[in-house]
Amino acid sequence: MADEVVLLDFWPSPFGMRVRIALAEKGIQYEGREEDLSNKSPLLLKMNPVNKQIPVLIHKGRPICESLIIVQYIDEVWSNNKNLLPSDPYQRANARFWADYIDKKIYSTGRLVWGTTGEVQEKAKNELRESFKLLENELAEKSYFGGDMFGLVDVALIPFYSWFYTLETTANFSITEEFPRLVSWAKRCMQRDSVSKSVPDQYKIYDFLLDLKKQMH
Repeated sequence: MADEVVLLDFWPSPFGMRVRIALAEKGIQYEGREEDLSNKSPLLLKMNPVNKQIPVLIHKGRPICESLIIVQYIDEVWSNNKNLLPSDPYQRANARFWADYIDKKIYSTGRLVWGTTGEVQEKAKNELRESFKLLENELAEKSYFGGDMFGLVDVALIPFYSWFYTLETTANFSITEEFPRLVSWAKRCMQRDSVSKSVPDQYKIYDFLLDLKKQMH
């Protein structure tokens, strides 16, 4: 029943992508509503009056906000298939730790990499390298961050794969050469229907982010 699940979304948002992936992994039918963030809908302002941001999942008329909270809600409510969080409490805590790390580091640092120049960009690029190195060490030789299971950490990070081309082009470095394991992991994730249908083409994102950068300056 798509009418009881509505997603307020914006196509290039990595946070919206997370929710789309989780819904697709669970096979949940929903109604996606594209928001114009320069002219937010009354529904968005009503459903998320605190942050006034997407994504918002509306389930049976009630809003759930913040992408990682939404993904975990989806996992708990539709728990009968393809769990995104492990059942073991320690592993679950570890997954939440890394998802939180991605939330705090990758978006803000990545945005500085493609959105600035000079010293600020160089500092952000080195911070992003450090984050990618830590994530690559955590991934190690595993197929996914949770081992053989595609889960919360993968869902949290894979939307930023759509930024890789923009990051490499604007900051003149090669993620593919410096972090081959991370890129192999990303390509493995992209083979999943849930991911390939939810994460836009890197060149499309590049055009969008460059337009956004012009508006910022």
